[in-house]
Amino acid sequence: MRTRNREPQLLGSEGTLDRMARILAARNIDPAAVAALVDEPEPFSPLDALSAGIPPRYRAAVADHPQVLAWAREVTEAAVAPSRGARRQVTTGPSLLMAGVVGAGKTHQAYGAVRLLAQRGIGVRWRATTAADLYADLRPRPGVDSERELAAVSRCPLLLLDDLGAAKSSEWVEEVTSRLINRRYNLELPTLITTNLSIRDFRAYLGDRVASRLAQMTTRVEFEPVDRRRFRAAA
Repeated sequence: MRTRNREPQLLGSEGTLDRMARILAARNIDPAAVAALVDEPEPFSPLDALSAGIPPRYRAAVADHPQVLAWAREVTEAAVAPSRGARRQVTTGPSLLMAGVVGAGKTHQAYGAVRLLAQRGIGVRWRATTAADLYADLRPRPGVDSERELAAVSRCPLLLLDDLGAAKSSEWVEEVTSRLINRRYNLELPTLITTNLSIRDFRAYLGDRVASRLAQMTTRVEFEPVDRRRFRAAA
């Protein structure tokens, strides 16, 4: 018995399109209207997509500190497009260390800086965590690949590390922090760091290696010793 070879019909071939047109006509549907819906992409807002990963308290955060704005400008200028016509992406760039008392506005400025990058049309693959949460995630325990998690955080194009120095110091905390900072230092990945410690206290808390790397890789900003949360509550 002879079998007839049948060519595979690709979606978009003339026969398929003719059948689709007849089906649409039978249902009184204008093919042009359907084509317009298919061809026109849904509106996409990089800022809306970014906001989904920002805590509600900081979704309207606006950066206005001069040195924070300067950092955002440098990261914007360093961003590159992976291909012609593509949006520029954060790949390498400077880091910023914001130091000051609790409530001085450091975290607000940090999230505002990330939002500013999105507003400028820069693609941002990023991650935000407090130091205490990071250590909890990386602490060895059954069923968790701590090394893989540390590698993911280390290689994230943009990291916001909040409240560095708030967790209790230990040899393990110092080691994890040293490995994280050293990897990001070597890869020249932009990192936003906030801390309640004064700059001079870093060496005692984190050790010489971390303090040295941070001194080389970051611009350091001392925030005014004013608890803005308490000020707003009083108002």
